[in-house]
Amino acid sequence: MRAAGELLITAGLLVALFLVYQLWITDLFQARSQSRLHDRLAASWQTPSAKPPAKPSEPPPALRPDPAVGQGFAVLHIPRLGNDYAPVVVEGVGEPQLEEGPGHYPGTAMPGEIGNFVVSGHRTTYGKPFNRLDELRPGDPIVVEVADRYYVYRMTRSEVVAPNRLDVTDPVPERPGAIAEAAMMTMTTCHPKFSAKSRLIVFANLDKTVMKTPGGAVPFASGEA
Repeated sequence: MRAAGELLITAGLLVALFLVYQLWITDLFQARSQSRLHDRLAASWQTPSAKPPAKPSEPPPALRPDPAVGQGFAVLHIPRLGNDYAPVVVEGVGEPQLEEGPGHYPGTAMPGEIGNFVVSGHRTTYGKPFNRLDELRPGDPIVVEVADRYYVYRMTRSEVVAPNRLDVTDPVPERPGAIAEAAMMTMTTCHPKFSAKSRLIVFANLDKTVMKTPGGAVPFASGEA
């Protein structure tokens, strides 16, 4: 009985240590990764573009990044989640990528493009960037910052689906084979919290594009709608 008791105590300590690692230590890892990603992204955005300037009568072309897996290429701002909410989005949705930040599904649209810009993120570990995704409401702005502009999406609806529902990542969500005619965004995360039983899906449509200006603030950063 003494030996069994000692084994149970040891097992309990191991479980407690595992939970501490998952719920807190992984946050420290992602904070360090995000700091590095922000620095690299800021440096890359300061590099002059090799593309020729647009003609005066034409709108400036969108700078479509072609990121490598694991590379940060955009910053996500969600005013409802706070003015300091600004995780770097990386390319890829494998575990190594999601441990660094929200990940873009390769093959889906890029920010501002016609189609479905799909981003996935952890909800309870590794910085839990999508922990409060269920707090978003229809009409809330979701701002995707790239080198020269902000893409302002508006949340339209949310849905809880089975983890094998891949049709939410289609060019037109939940309409396999349909041809996209508008720019959309889909965010996915586990549901409920501390479980991977289902997926919480948040859908949004592109509302407008705001060009960056010297000293300009992130659109809706002060929380206005």
